[in-house]
Amino acid sequence: MKRIVLTLFVVMTVMVFSVPVQAEKPLTPESLPGATVVDDDWVKANLGKIKIYDVRKKAEYVDGHIPGAISVPYKEKSRKTVDFDSSKDRFDLGKFPSDKNEPIIVHCNGPRCWKSYKAAVLLLKAGYKKVYWYRNSGFPGWKSKGYPVE
Repeated sequence: MKRIVLTLFVVMTVMVFSVPVQAEKPLTPESLPGATVVDDDWVKANLGKIKIYDVRKKAEYVDGHIPGAISVPYKEKSRKTVDFDSSKDRFDLGKFPSDKNEPIIVHCNGPRCWKSYKAAVLLLKAGYKKVYWYRNSGFPGWKSKGYPVE
């Protein structure tokens, strides 16, 4: 009997602690008014034509990034909601072009990564007119398709 109870305890403990961390993160919205949501193929077709900004952590960028992407890490402390408080976050808008009509692609790690959503929101608030949000798969999707990585 003790063995059964111990086995059940171990199984339950493993189940509780094996829930993926990603599952806890809510999905970003499917759209963002003022921005255009783009996919892997669109980004690949525009590679070298439009500047790509990688808002993941610097260490993630160093481990691999889309060719030509510019690292501008979004340091996130605010909640993962559409009404996030950007004053809790750190993001350097000074790294973006002074021409607010220049097209910009922002991305991170797909639909559960709020950094690119928040970056796109702040870019729109700053007056950028052509914000492209690479939401659906981000860098992981890019890499899994076998697209070039630096």
